[in-house]
Formats: sequence, C-alpha cells, structure tokens
Amino acid sequence: MTPLGGPAPAPSRSSLSADRRARELTDSVGGPVVDVLVVGLGATGAGVALDAAARGLGVVAVDAHDLAFGTSRFSSKLVHGGLRYLASGRLGVAHESAVERGVLMERTAPHLVRAQPFVLPLTPLVSRGQAALARAGFRAGDTLRLAARTARGTLPPPRRLSAVETRHLAPALRADGLRGGLLSWDGRLTDDARLVTALARTAAARGARVLTRVRALELTGSGARVRDELTGEEGEIRARAVINASGVWAGGLVDGIRIRPSRGTHLVLRPSCLGPLPAGLHIPIPGENNRFVLVLPQDDGRVYVGLTDEPVDGPVPDVPRAPETDIGFLLDVLCSVLDVPVRRDDVVGAFAGLRPLLDAAEDRPGAAPRTADISRRHAVFISSEGVVSVVGGKLTTYRRMAQDAVDTAVRVRRLPAGPSVTASLPLVGAAPPHVLAALPAPHRLVRLYGTEAPAVHALAVRDARLGEPVLPGHPVTGAELLWALRHEGALDESDLLDRRTRIGLVPADRDAALNAVRELLGDAPNRGRTR
Repeated sequence: MTPLGGPAPAPSRSSLSADRRARELTDSVGGPVVDVLVVGLGATGAGVALDAAARGLGVVAVDAHDLAFGTSRFSSKLVHGGLRYLASGRLGVAHESAVERGVLMERTAPHLVRAQPFVLPLTPLVSRGQAALARAGFRAGDTLRLAARTARGTLPPPRRLSAVETRHLAPALRADGLRGGLLSWDGRLTDDARLVTALARTAAARGARVLTRVRALELTGSGARVRDELTGEEGEIRARAVINASGVWAGGLVDGIRIRPSRGTHLVLRPSCLGPLPAGLHIPIPGENNRFVLVLPQDDGRVYVGLTDEPVDGPVPDVPRAPETDIGFLLDVLCSVLDVPVRRDDVVGAFAGLRPLLDAAEDRPGAAPRTADISRRHAVFISSEGVVSVVGGKLTTYRRMAQDAVDTAVRVRRLPAGPSVTASLPLVGAAPPHVLAALPAPHRLVRLYGTEAPAVHALAVRDARLGEPVLPGHPVTGAELLWALRHEGALDESDLLDRRTRIGLVPADRDAALNAVRELLGDAPNRGRTR
C-alpha cells in the first residue's frame, strides 16, 4: 500500500492511452480467465476495478463509451456529508456519507476535493422558524463531521453571518430585507469526471485493464460477450466473477433490477452574470423542507446552478437533455434572491444527469414516492446466473459501494482476496496539502492534477504553443489535452472537450475549440516531445 505522500506508481503504469487499450483488449478478448470483469466505468465501476485490483485480483473493466460518460460527469461536483439524510432520519446513510467525504478529503484525493463555503441568505422568503431549523441542521452536520473523525481544519464549523458579511460573500444578493445568512461548509470536487479518471488510472497502475469503447452485449456469471465499438468486432471475456456497475443502465444487462431514474439539471452561467462569488449559495426552494437550489462557482470562472430532482420514465438515453421546464424552475428560484435577475439568454449551457435510484415502489402502499424522497442508499444483488450488480447510491459513497460489491463477489465466487484497502489508498496525483502547495507548477494545474501538475506544465515549457489556451478566455491549454491523450485514456475530441475538460458544457465554447482540438489530435504523436 502506498502511503499518502509516498512514492507513487510510475506514470507509465498508470497511463491510459489508445495503444495500451489496443494491447489489453487483444489480451482480454478470447484470452485466459480473469478474476473479475467489471461492466461500467463511472465512479462506482472504476471504484470496483480499483478495489479488486488493490486486493491483488486480475481485473478487466469495460465501458461502452468513455470514462465517466454517464451520471458521474453530471453531478453537482459536491462530496456531501449526509446532512439531508440526517434530516430525514436516515442515520446510516448520513454517517456513511460523512465518513466517505472525510476519506476523500484527507486520505485518497485531497488534490481533487476541498472545503467549499456556502451561504444560505436569510431573505424575507425564509421565515425565522425556517432559519432556526436550517441552523440546527448545519450544527447537526458538524456533529456528523465529528462522528466521521474529519478534522475541523478540513471542514470549518457553521456560523451565523451579518447582512454585511453575507453581501461580502455573495454581492449579487438583493440587500432589501436581507437579515444576514448562515455559513456552512461541505466537500467540493474540482471535477467529478477527473475523479473517475484518477480512479481508473490508479486501478490501471495496479494491473487492471481499463477498456473504453467496449460494449457488454450479454452477461453471465462467467463472463460477457462484448463488442469493440471502434471496429465492430465481437468476442468473449471470461471471468470468475462479473460485477455489473452500469448505473441507470444496470437493468438492461441483468433481469430483475428495478431502477427509478431521477433527472438532475444544472445551468451554466458566465461569471459576469453574478459577479465575484467567494462562496456558493444555498437558496431554499419555496414550499419545500430541506431542499435548496445550489449556486456553485467553478475554477474556470463559470457558475453552475442546480439542481432538480424529477422522475424520468421510458428508455434511458445515453445523454439526457435539460428540459426548458427545469431551466425555468432553476431561474425562478435563483432570481428570488438576486438584485439583478438572470434571464434565459444568460444561460450559456445546461446539463442533466440521471441518478440511478433504487425503485422502492413495491415496498410502499399507494403511489410511488417522489424521487426527491427516495433514499440514496445502495444495494448489491446477485442474479440467478451469479452476476453481482451494485445499484443506487451516490457519487460521495462510490468507494463503499465498490467495496461492498467486491466483498460480495469474493464471497460468492470464492476468490482468493483479503479485505478492501481503498479507504487508505491514495489516487494518482494525491499528496498532503503542504506537498501540493510546494509543487513547481501553476496552482490551477495542481488542483486538477496534483503531483502530476509539474509534468503537465513541462509540456507547455517545452512547446510554447501547448501553453496557449485552446479557447480565448478559457484556461484549458493544449498541454492538458495532450496529457489527456497520452495518459488519461482520451481517444477523440468528445473525450477531450466533454470529460477530460468541461469546455463542452457551453455549446458555443465547444464549437470554438473544435479546430484546435482536431489539430492537436492529428499532431499528438509529435507534440511536446524533446527533440
């Protein structure tokens, strides 16, 4: 096991590339039986691959698309401490969330997760009773932090703010009637898709074969029939255990799994819409208890506003769309607290993700519950053919979900493996804060790449063209895209624009960056190398 801040695996061992994919796909299809086949490479599936590989098991992990293609790239980018679940009496889920938040912030991914302040403005729409309830909730959340043994230095305590302090942290708020605010803290990811990439690369460093663009057509307890989506060729991957971690698509591969997808929509705003935002915002939703619209400032200057919680019926799309009803709802709640309203034309992008909630309707008499009321608990099922499926849950608890799935596979299939070690296993790029702060690289790169930031920066130093932004006014450089091609498994322009970076969340920015990305794809083998 590698201690945090200790020697990391050599970059070549953790690097994912088109060449490595081709070699390992050839070795896997029609090859010897592996210990574990994982289907799905979102946060949970990549977490399963890492957990199994870290126990010394042979692992192949496949996904029909890219890393973090589905739900895992469409979250609020938050690592929640479980306050919402505590308020609804779900103590076990709340404690689990708080524990996993601490694991990410202090042990496994301190370069990707940091404390995020939030202000709940006490406007005339928030009664004194509601304010008192919210304040009690934030104090209970701090108790959760303490129970999870997360240091106060990692997550500061909540407190009451004056009206002046509130406006300082959120200048866009309407001053008329503002009584002050409530300051609280939670965990925030630099980027959810980058977390998945780090998980997959850490698994690869420990021997896992991570194969994107490989679709599982049929699962059994002893393997899968798969298709290479780049060539159309089909074959078999044989395994002693098969773990289905395909999220909202899990029921399409294994009979008997009932998922009730819930759509979460976010808006993307330019920074000029709200001005400087030293903190995020919790905006209470009228008529709802313990539900908020979140305003989330991002490192690239954009601002996300979310999120909705709407049930989705019918076939599950590859990429869900954000409907105008969701956009209008979020704008209405946002504008209820602003001095200058944000209009529909100010929304430069929107994204929607589908939460794979367990369908508990059969356990409740009468009408099915709202998706907002369904627990984010997870469950592990074993099919009649022996396929292990892990469903439900949420991004924060991906590691525990993965551990439970591998524990089940080890027990049922009698695999030679010990207990999980991932609670103390640093991801690629992880290091203590003082080590990260001393790295000879721009601060922004350190927050994205951790200890690998100097290597990314070196690409730009060797080739000045790679140090230029690929899009005017946006911080992503050619060096970052080249790093994604050589080390992070990106295969095409969509991987680069929509997951390794978040340029694609704004369609106009995506279009403007396409030519630069295509030029880099064509010249990638020769760029940035020492001649």
